[in-house]
Amino acid sequence: MAKRWTAPAPGPIETWSFDEVDVAAPGPGEVTIRVRAAGINPADAKHVATQRPGATFPVPIGYELSGEITAVGDGAVGGSGELAVGDEVVAFRVQGAYATDLTVPARDVFAKPAALSHPEAANLLLAGTTAAEMIQVTRVVEGETVLLHAASGAVGVSLLQQARELGVRVIGTVGADADDSAERVRRYGGIPVAYGDGLRERVEAAADGAAIVAAWDAAGTDEAIDVSLELVLDRDRIVTIVSPDRAKADGFLWIAGARPESARFRDIARARVLELAASGALEVPLARTYPLAEAVEAVRFVMTGHPGGKVALLP
Repeated sequence: MAKRWTAPAPGPIETWSFDEVDVAAPGPGEVTIRVRAAGINPADAKHVATQRPGATFPVPIGYELSGEITAVGDGAVGGSGELAVGDEVVAFRVQGAYATDLTVPARDVFAKPAALSHPEAANLLLAGTTAAEMIQVTRVVEGETVLLHAASGAVGVSLLQQARELGVRVIGTVGADADDSAERVRRYGGIPVAYGDGLRERVEAAADGAAIVAAWDAAGTDEAIDVSLELVLDRDRIVTIVSPDRAKADGFLWIAGARPESARFRDIARARVLELAASGALEVPLARTYPLAEAVEAVRFVMTGHPGGKVALLP
């Protein structure tokens, strides 16, 4: 039998259960995947911590994975074309990726970029499509200068790389004593600046006379948002993924994967993110891996610190 992590009811990660389950044979338009790696994202825990509209518990955990197809249902065509047993694939916007095997809609399955390992590929699409949407809604184009908060995190690193491909200059905020984070920002083409008193002045110095035309917020702190509001003229070119209350109060943008407009865009953006990864233009820094059975410990590690890269579960 397969094994899978499930949230039996709304609550903390310590209440999750690791169960033996039967995996349904793929029906029309479906495939079954043997999971080689499951990506871990903060949303995995946040979305089952409390009762959310439309959620029916128990809820299988995990939204993205990388693996190998073991069965193909009638008429199943993947997001990147025909699928066959043995194909190495990624799947995103699925439910229940923290598993050994999973049957999913073929439309959410794509060829795995050969440039990425399974643990890397399993962490590509949630952060990558979030970053792509942040770029799209702020209408950023070649030659512009943008302020990015939490630049060394998963979404930040994807933003840095996608912005570099567009010819966009990025100033990225990092912790005042985070040398590793600053080096990560430089590695992917950004200009690191430290949080703390005088942040606005340091950002302006890094901009070297260029206007800061947009801001991407993955931090959610008042400091980050206040400086963005001070520096960016048009509030509809400021976007956050973590602070909806400030967005509503101050009149700037908030996006989230659960919002219909975001879901539609991110489904479309998957192909472009995969194309960038396949070409070598988009990397996924990996911090560590955990056995699937240690999912709770792995998620706790992601949620309670700065892992320094993505984390994957290995069945």
